[in-house]
Parts: sequence; C-alpha cells; structure tokens
Amino acid sequence: MRANIAVLPGDGIGGEVTAEGVRVLWATAEKFGHDFAFEKALVGGAAIDATGVALPDETMSLAQESDAILLGAVGGPKWDDPKSTVRPEQSLFGLRKGFMLFANLRPVKLSPMLKSASTLKEEVLDGVDLVVVRELTGGLYFGQPSKRYEVDGTRHAIDTLPYSEEEVARVQHVAFKLARQRKKKVTSVDKQNVLATSRLWREIAGEVAAQYPDVAHEDMLVDACAMHLVRRPSTFDVIVTENMFGDILTDEASMLAGSMGMLPSASLGYDNDDPNAPVKGEKNSLRVGLYEPIHGSAPKYAGQNVANPIATILSAALMLRYSFGLEAEAQAIENAVSAVLEEGYRCNDIMEPGKTLLGTQEMGEIIANKVAG
Repeated sequence: MRANIAVLPGDGIGGEVTAEGVRVLWATAEKFGHDFAFEKALVGGAAIDATGVALPDETMSLAQESDAILLGAVGGPKWDDPKSTVRPEQSLFGLRKGFMLFANLRPVKLSPMLKSASTLKEEVLDGVDLVVVRELTGGLYFGQPSKRYEVDGTRHAIDTLPYSEEEVARVQHVAFKLARQRKKKVTSVDKQNVLATSRLWREIAGEVAAQYPDVAHEDMLVDACAMHLVRRPSTFDVIVTENMFGDILTDEASMLAGSMGMLPSASLGYDNDDPNAPVKGEKNSLRVGLYEPIHGSAPKYAGQNVANPIATILSAALMLRYSFGLEAEAQAIENAVSAVLEEGYRCNDIMEPGKTLLGTQEMGEIIANKVAG
C-alpha cells in the first residue's frame, strides 16, 4: 500500500525521536513491500518562532492531505510565559479539534524484562496490561469561558468544564468495543461525588454498559483510581475517563512501564457520526489519526542523543494498526522492541546495571534492523 505521513517534530527532543520513528517505518515498508512518503512541517514552539502561531495553515493543510500524522512533542521553558496568548500546546488542541480526534488510546503494557526499571515491587507489576481511553476534545481543555481577568485590581482566572451526552457516549463506546477485543472489563473513571459533569458521565457510562452485557463494567472515582493504579494495576483492563483525568492518570501509569519514554498513544476519530463504528476495522472507518509519545519535549536533553525513542516507535506501530489496518506490520515493530529489550539494550531512562546503554539513534537503528530481519 501507499501512504502519505505528515511528520511534525515539534520542539526539544521531538525531532530526534520522530526521526527514529520514521527510520523504523521505512524499515517496515521495505520489509512488507509498502510505499510510505514522509513530509515534515512546523508545529508548537518552533512554529511560533517562525510564523507567530503554534499551528500554521501550511501545517494543517499538510495534515489534511496526509493519511496519518506522526508528532514528536511541543513546548518548553522558552514559551512558558503565563501571560502569553500564544502557546505551543495550542497546536495540539487545534489538531485534535480540527480532525475531531476524540478518543486517545494509551496502552500500558509492562515488558517482563523491565520490571526492575519501575519503582514498584515486581509482584505488584505482574500481569500489567491495560489501556487508558481518554476523551480528547471536550472538558476543561476546550471549555469556554477560559480566561484571566481583573476585578477591582485583583487577578482572577476561570476555566469551564463542559460535556455533552454525545461526547461521553461516543468515547464510552470506544472503550467497550476495545474491551471486547481484550479482557472484557471497563473501568469508567469520574468524580461524581463533586462534579455535575461526572454525574452525567457516570449515568451515560451505565447506559452504554447495558449495551455490552458481555463486558464487565465498574465505576470508580478518579482519586481511588490513582491509588489502585499503583496498588493493584494488573486488575485493570480498559480505563475510560474525561480529558484532564486521563492526562494525569496516564502520566502516573507510565511509571508502571518503567518510564514515560515507553508509552505510545493514538488519537482517533471516525469518518462518520456513528458512535458504534468499530475501533479496529477498515481503514476508511477512521479519520486521519495522530500518533505521538505521551512524554514532553524535554528540552534539556535536546541534541544530546539520549532520549528514548521507543514510545515514538511504538506510536508508529499503532499508526500501522489503526490508520492503515496493517496488523502484521504493527506486531513486527512491537516484537522488534521486545527483542531488543530482551537482549539487554537500554536507553538512559530505563538503564539498569549489566545492560547495554544506547543513544537515541542507536536504539532506533537496532530496532529498525530487527524489523528488517
């Protein structure tokens, strides 16, 4: 098959890790006889410096003309002025909203050879294999009004947390359909004892759950979920939650896998408004997907060849699976990552005594070589 892939490196280490994602995708294309074309564009802080906006029209046009998007990371201290009205993160919001990428899938699966890389006891980590489904286009990050203002010389700020029935239902359907392909359990996370939006969330979660009698369903407060993620993480299968809660919980969950440098993500939306459209299936059932590591731009490590590219490489595998329907190719990348870790190769963030330390480029190269066979 032929596919056009937009590459948006972003800021900090973004350019380094996306380069290794592209390297592994090239190797996969050659191995399986595909034709992947890559084109880069500015996004985030780099785009602000060059054009004055975080998501230039040229970048959005490229994304619209592409079959999938591979993104690095955006942001950094250079653009962190709290008074600024133009911020790198606006590019993420623009892409998510522009393509209606409402479902963010963040798989957390611990490689057995990385048990000692986590700060948790090994017996707690046994069997960890979960997916967080984060609602991505609603909630606090998009609600209006969202602003700073002054009253009688005193500074104030307000953010708004809105959700509609349709927004909650469609992401719940994604979670339940995904659970059917896994261990058939959904944990819906909210804060219904405090928030009106969470009470709506819980009500709709129950209504959707009734349509999936073959899938076990439980509701859990977000603070309890945060506790149980480090107390009994192996009991989770699919966790579904609203935008901000999902953002926070997945950063916590990344430590189960040893490092944020190990966690990929896929942001997906449907080509139609049918909430029952399949999570996996024909390529045309999905909009353009955006694939990125969950970590940030880590500017202090930029240009040093020390960043872990595995999260980006695994994001590339998710691209092959969800946007292109290439399951064998996705598994080839995931198997290559597992093999490299099994052989004792590590980046700095997951380094252990007795293992072989590799830089960003070297890790990408050895994984690409594994894919190539």
